[in-house]
Amino acid sequence: GNPLYFQSARNVTVNILNEKTKVLTRLVTGPQAVEAHSQKFEVKTLSGKLLFSADDNEVVVGAERLRVLGAEGTVFPKSIETPNVRADPFKELRLESPTRALVMEAPKGIEINAEAGSLKATCRTELRLESKDGEITLNSAKIKLPNLPQGSSSSAGSRQKIYELCVCPNGRLFLSQAGSSSTCQINTSVCL
Repeated sequence: GNPLYFQSARNVTVNILNEKTKVLTRLVTGPQAVEAHSQKFEVKTLSGKLLFSADDNEVVVGAERLRVLGAEGTVFPKSIETPNVRADPFKELRLESPTRALVMEAPKGIEINAEAGSLKATCRTELRLESKDGEITLNSAKIKLPNLPQGSSSSAGSRQKIYELCVCPNGRLFLSQAGSSSTCQINTSVCL
């Protein structure tokens, strides 16, 4: 068969009517936009697989992956739910909230795993690890706290590099040069 052409200097409108001539769906192609008016809009492959659908309640992307190619990424003004967020292979994944907080919540837990690299958390003020009912486990052969404050040396002649780890009543940690007995009490000024 031959192709069918619709041509207009302004727009082409296709209406689907019911038996009472009420418009059920409408497709309008104009110089600035293509508009579809209906209860639901769907895009399918030739085999019938749903690629995209939209109605009053939700927008569904049925493709295997949703890629956002814009330089600024994508903005979600409200919450987003997904079982998986990942970057392209060998690319960085960045979740960012430039002016507010970034919140991740899950009733059964949140897991952050770096199989082949390190995990870094940096902030300007306080970094808190809090467990309401459980415990916090630091599981490593080496645990470093390089910038803990140090109490003053108990004797001027003693220059040994062995320290004891002390805990203030408010939970603050500090190092005190080790002696024959605990020297934490001598250096409690660090807790103030």
